Amino acid sequence: MESLRFGPLPDRPDLDVAVALTRLLHEDFVARGTRHDERMNDEEVVLAVKAHRAVLERLGLEPPQLPFRHHSGFYDYWRKNDMSGGGGWQARRECIEELLGPTRQALEDLQEAEYEWRFKNGPRGTFKNLIFAAIGPKPQIVLRDAVSNEVEIVRNAENCLVYRDPLPLQGLTWRQMVTWWQAHHMPDSEEREAADALYRRLYRSLDSLPEQTVLRTYCARYAEPDGFDLPALIPQVYLHYDPYTRKSGGHSGALHRERMDFLLLAPDRSRIVIEVDGAHHYGIKNPTGADGRTTYAASPRLYSEMVAEDRRLRLAGYEIYRFGGWELTRPDSPQLISDFFTELLTRHKKPTP
Repeated sequence: MESLRFGPLPDRPDLDVAVALTRLLHEDFVARGTRHDERMNDEEVVLAVKAHRAVLERLGLEPPQLPFRHHSGFYDYWRKNDMSGGGGWQARRECIEELLGPTRQALEDLQEAEYEWRFKNGPRGTFKNLIFAAIGPKPQIVLRDAVSNEVEIVRNAENCLVYRDPLPLQGLTWRQMVTWWQAHHMPDSEEREAADALYRRLYRSLDSLPEQTVLRTYCARYAEPDGFDLPALIPQVYLHYDPYTRKSGGHSGALHRERMDFLLLAPDRSRIVIEVDGAHHYGIKNPTGADGRTTYAASPRLYSEMVAEDRRLRLAGYEIYRFGGWELTRPDSPQLISDFFTELLTRHKKPTP
């Protein structure tokens, strides 16, 4: 406490320290005013108040003007200001909240400003909607309102899912996806029942064994404690709709990746794309051999289109990871996938200031 008056701690940012000291003083004064089980004595409270003031001033914030210096002073203050008697406990709590609440709010605003600063180089644009998990014929999409960027599916809408709810700061969790599914598809269901139905619907959109292995392995995490608060793994997400340039042979503006295999909207606001590459991603199918086997010939054109699209997405702020389909058919593929997601989720937690 004493050293904080003369400068920041070497291993703790002042913002973290200010939040902790505000909480400590609030809890200790409330404890003194209600339960008389405070942790600090008067001398320690004086040091804490001085340290608190110094740290707030370094952060450019106005320290709270406490009308007392320690617990004994708080006791004298509430006796002189009609905070004794039957309703005294609540009055003392409100007194401490009135004195320290504005400081806590100012620190939360500062935390949020720093949090926003950390994402200034994140993905461009604002989240509008997700079109995903199509089964059968692909949806046909039109731009209904170009001013509001409002899209509408005019054909095969029943074959896909569309998520239009606001995206919270902490990304899109499995719990939020289940809540959305309940509201729009199973309003009378329990959370677990809706979660099971949503998982089965997402699984049906995948016809590749490697992709099914990825979804099945990741979604097993939802059954763990706090698993519903993990980022949702969203399959077959439409990235763009390009019905014209793709048909105009060799057009330089063609967008070659219409769908992403999987998308994670992480707590740190990263947009993470996961692709599972079968041979058709980088090769052209050969005529079926006499033995009935299907083989592919490497195609420099297909490979170039794939990596060019990766570059475009990365420059737009997406993070891309690729699996080869072959590696996901090995006996150890579930462990490989699980280890990958463990490291990925650790890397993309919401940052602390």
